[in-house]
Amino acid sequence: MFFERHEGGERAILVHLEGQDSEASEDPQEFQELAMSAGADMVAFFSVPSSRLTAKFLIGSGKVEELRDQVKAIEADLVIFNHTLTPSQERNLERAFECRVLDRTGLILDIFAQRARTHEGKLQVELAQLDHMSTRLVRGWTHLERQKGGIGLRGPGETQLETDRRLLRVRIRQIKQKLEKVRSQREQARRGRRRADIPSVSLVGYTNAGKSTLFNTLTTSEVYAADQLFATLDPTLRRLQLDDLGPIVLADTVGFIRHLPHKLVEAFRATLEESSNSDLLLHVIDAHEPERMAQIEQVQNVLKEIGAHELPMLEVYNKLDLLDGVEPQIQRDADGRPLRVWLSAREGRGLELLRQAVAELLGEDLFVATLQLPQRLGRLRAQFFALGAVQSEGHDEQGHSLLAVRIPRVELNRLVSREGLEPQTFIEQHTLQ
Repeated sequence: MFFERHEGGERAILVHLEGQDSEASEDPQEFQELAMSAGADMVAFFSVPSSRLTAKFLIGSGKVEELRDQVKAIEADLVIFNHTLTPSQERNLERAFECRVLDRTGLILDIFAQRARTHEGKLQVELAQLDHMSTRLVRGWTHLERQKGGIGLRGPGETQLETDRRLLRVRIRQIKQKLEKVRSQREQARRGRRRADIPSVSLVGYTNAGKSTLFNTLTTSEVYAADQLFATLDPTLRRLQLDDLGPIVLADTVGFIRHLPHKLVEAFRATLEESSNSDLLLHVIDAHEPERMAQIEQVQNVLKEIGAHELPMLEVYNKLDLLDGVEPQIQRDADGRPLRVWLSAREGRGLELLRQAVAELLGEDLFVATLQLPQRLGRLRAQFFALGAVQSEGHDEQGHSLLAVRIPRVELNRLVSREGLEPQTFIEQHTLQ
């Protein structure tokens, strides 16, 4: 990775702004979980009224002095703000505290740096880190901010700061080119799946809602799953067989969070496009979370940002094992279409209901009927069997095959067209009423 991480837990003071409007406010409990996920050892927690914000330090000068005394008294290594700091505010606070200062975006970036496993994931995290740090380079090179004149101070024409910025621009451009190649490869794979008429389903949701646990249970995979924020960064795809539908591709994706930094959305666009190109989204929701309505809203905001908010969606209320008196169930709308499924991924309860609901939503355009096929269409009969679309077979007095089939209509049209027949005419002439 481009940035080396500190070894072991760091003594950190957390600073939370309270009293902000609901749109800008952050959850203090979530903030503490983020800090713990990053490996910080929280030694103090400060709540600061947002009515006393300043441009220089973000917080008031009196609170800065109080925090400075606390940093020295408990020998803190780090002060983390549950808010976005400007580069100048970060520098001013570091001078005042004489220790490192991190804002919310930097904290999330650090967690992402720990979690990235694949080459693609590491590239995406590095791009977001470089983009974030490029505006903060001056912090490390204040003694070389400008070219100086005078004896012994004449430079070669480019300061260290300018050199670093130029090298950063080169590296950012290289990473973007590599990610564009990854994006192209993903699109090629998606086109292949579309040609094979294999539906794709993506798990989306707030971080730590249980997406990876559900993914592992459904597909018998071993994707890393843990009770922590951002346990999954790298997308994983697995083939899943549904009894009433056939094969689908299920994708596990990165979790969302309130005020997900825009730099991360941009850096992970290649990964998030897996969701925006799906046939169905499974929105996994922590049914035990008191703030679940706010989390649902945040997920919708990110989906809107990546252009996936209008895709068909099934809500999956997970963690029923933490609730009393709630049984696995499918809730439907007035037309009988599945709206949400209640289940427990950890205990495996309600998974069959989820499979049923997914099959119903993806199979709305299924062709279910009995076809009468003459012997001359024997090759077409064999293809129905090869796809597993035949439920049963009989024969009439003329020796025609009577096939009870269940198959996506697009797949039926493709098979019939390959035989040089007109799909609609074939269906009208060969379907038994």
